[in-house]
Amino acid sequence: MSGLAGWRLRIHDSLPSTQSLALELAEQGEPGGLAILAHRQMQGRGRAGRAWQSQPGNLALSVLLRPAGSAREIAVHALLAAVAVHEAAAHHAPTRALRLKWPNDLMEDGAKIAGILAEASLDPGGGIAHLVLGFGVNLAHAPAVEGRAVACLGPVPVEDFCATLLGRLAHWQEVHVRQGFAPIRAAWEERGPVRGTVLTLRQGDNPVSGRYEGLAEDGGLRLSTVNGPQVFHAGEVIGDGHASRD
Repeated sequence: MSGLAGWRLRIHDSLPSTQSLALELAEQGEPGGLAILAHRQMQGRGRAGRAWQSQPGNLALSVLLRPAGSAREIAVHALLAAVAVHEAAAHHAPTRALRLKWPNDLMEDGAKIAGILAEASLDPGGGIAHLVLGFGVNLAHAPAVEGRAVACLGPVPVEDFCATLLGRLAHWQEVHVRQGFAPIRAAWEERGPVRGTVLTLRQGDNPVSGRYEGLAEDGGLRLSTVNGPQVFHAGEVIGDGHASRD
């Protein structure tokens, strides 16, 4: 498989969860640069504890990183991963109208194609001890999710997409090391909502709506609300955040 320079890829026919295995190995001292791919995942999970089905033909991938930086860098890596997913998807499906939804969902016309789960552990000094990024991408199937529109990208061969994604992820990691967050922020904004679009962010039982004004310097979501400009670092954008381009 091409495009794997710098990655140690382990491929499994079936796993309960690529994310759980990567986290377990991280706790055991596994070095960064590990990628775990499962052709079938039975107990995958997404953000907020949601189950994520991964049928054969879809991507279930987790990567273990040990980046330098404090806890605030976790959000940066999640946004970086979203840019890499978008680029990989655009490479394999160049005619599709794909956009990013904050912080790291891949969408097409309001339907979700991919999501990313970032889980980290901190060292005693507050730095990142390890970071595991879990990728779920609908490449051949779009499993039903209650209350949410879903779509699939392909069919696209799983291992081909995996190689492309790992290559783009390595590229953006190198950009981050050399140039910081600014180029990643610009790349995400290019692929995200149109500025001025009204977004609704759910934080618990308190939705907040406002016009999208780009990303803050730390990756937070900037909204112009009835209470003035605000920056949000948690929550879920709900509804069609693009008025036909989500």
